[in-house]
Amino acid sequence: MAWDFATEPEFQEKLDWMDRFVREEVEPIGLVWRKGTDPFDMHNATTRALVKPLQEEVKARGLWACHLTPELGGQGYGQVKLALMNEILGRSQWASRVFGTQAPDTGNAEIIAHYGTEAQKQQYLQPLLAGDMVSCYSMTEPQAGSDPGQFRCRAWREGDEWVIEGEKYFSSHADFAEFFIVMAVTNPDVPVHQGATMFLVPRATPGIEILRNVGLMYESLDEPGAHGWVRYNRVRVPADAVLGEPGAAFELAQKRLGGGRIHHAMRTVAYCRRAFDMLCERALSRYTQGSLLSEKQSVQNYIADSFIQLEQFRLLVLYAAWWCDQGDARKSRVYIAAVKVQAAEVLHDIVRRAVQLHGALGCSNETPLGSLWASAAMMGVMDGPSEVHRVTIAKQVLRRYKPSADPLWPSDWLPAKIDAARKKFAAHLDDTVGNL
Repeated sequence: MAWDFATEPEFQEKLDWMDRFVREEVEPIGLVWRKGTDPFDMHNATTRALVKPLQEEVKARGLWACHLTPELGGQGYGQVKLALMNEILGRSQWASRVFGTQAPDTGNAEIIAHYGTEAQKQQYLQPLLAGDMVSCYSMTEPQAGSDPGQFRCRAWREGDEWVIEGEKYFSSHADFAEFFIVMAVTNPDVPVHQGATMFLVPRATPGIEILRNVGLMYESLDEPGAHGWVRYNRVRVPADAVLGEPGAAFELAQKRLGGGRIHHAMRTVAYCRRAFDMLCERALSRYTQGSLLSEKQSVQNYIADSFIQLEQFRLLVLYAAWWCDQGDARKSRVYIAAVKVQAAEVLHDIVRRAVQLHGALGCSNETPLGSLWASAAMMGVMDGPSEVHRVTIAKQVLRRYKPSADPLWPSDWLPAKIDAARKKFAAHLDDTVGNL
C-alpha cells in the first residue's frame, strides 16, 4: 500500500522552523507596514533593510523560491511540499516576499522560464528569481470580465516593432513593477484562444499610462490601491519582445494560471486555519448567559462544522497538489478547479462563524476577520470565477462516463438488474423451488 498521510521528519523540521520564523520575524513586519502595496514597494529603504537579511536566512536554509526547479534556483520540492509550506506562508502578506514566492512574480517567472529566450531570461527572469524586482501580469480588461472573447487590447506589427493599444484592468502592482507581461489580440480574424500574444514590456516604455490604482473592498478610497487600470497608448516594443510564439498567449496563460489557482487554494488553508483558531479561542474565552460559549450547542456545531470543512478542504488541496506532482496536467486540472471553488466557500463559512462569535468586535477593523471575509468573496472571482471552474469540473467528470445503453432506463434500473440476476442464478432458483 502506498497511502501515507505523514510528512518526512526531515521536512517537518523545516516546516517547524518556518512556523517559528514567520511568527517571530515576518508577521511583526506586517503589523507595522499593513498596506497591501507595502510588500511590493522595492523602493522603501526601510523595509528592504528589514527583509533582505530574512531572505538571506531563508536562502541559507534551502527554502527560497521552492516553487521552482533546481535549475532555476529552487529546491524542486514539488506541489505537495509547497502546499504544506503555504499553510504557514499564507499567514502573512510579507511571507511570500521573504520566501521568494510572491505573486504575480512566481507565475511570471514560470512562464518566462518555460517560454522565454535566453536574452529574456537574462533581462527579466534572473532579477525576479533573486527577488530584486517586481513584475505585473496585465491580462484582464474592464469590459471583458472572465470572457477573453471580449478582449479589445490589440497589437500589430509595424516594421521591426509591435504596437500595443488598449486598456487593461486589475494589473496588480503596476506602480511598482519593472516590467509588464501584456496579453493583446494580434489576429482578430481567428478565435482569441488562437490569436492572442504575450509581450514583455519594460515599465519605462513610452505610452504606458496608469489611469488609476484600484483598491480592494476592505481598503479605503483615500489610499491608493495596488491594482492598476492601465492604458497602452500605441506602446512600441521590439519584435523580440514576444514571449513564446505569436498567437500562443493562452497556452502560456494556462501554464501560469493553473499554478496560481492551486497556490491560492494552498494559502486559503492558512486563512481558514487562522479564522478557525480565532473561533475556538473565542469559544473558550467568552462567558455569557450562564456558561462559556464553548458549552453552547450552537457554538459546538460551529466548531464541528468548521473542523470538518477545513480538514476536507486541506486534504483535497494536498490531493490536487499530488496530482500536479504526477505530471498529468489533464488529470490535475479537475482537482485544481475543485479546490479553487472550495476555497471561496470554505473560507466564507468559517470566517462567517468566527465573525458571529466575536460579535461587535468581529465586525470591527481591529481583527483580521474583516480582510478574511473580503478574501472569501474575492477568492470566488480571481483567476476565473467559480462558475467557470464548475463548468470545467463537470466537463472533466462527465468524460469518465457514458450514456446508458437504453436511453429510457438507467443502467441501475432495478427491474432489469433483478431479471439479469435471476437468469444468472436460474439453476439455483430451480433447486430451491424443487426442494419446497
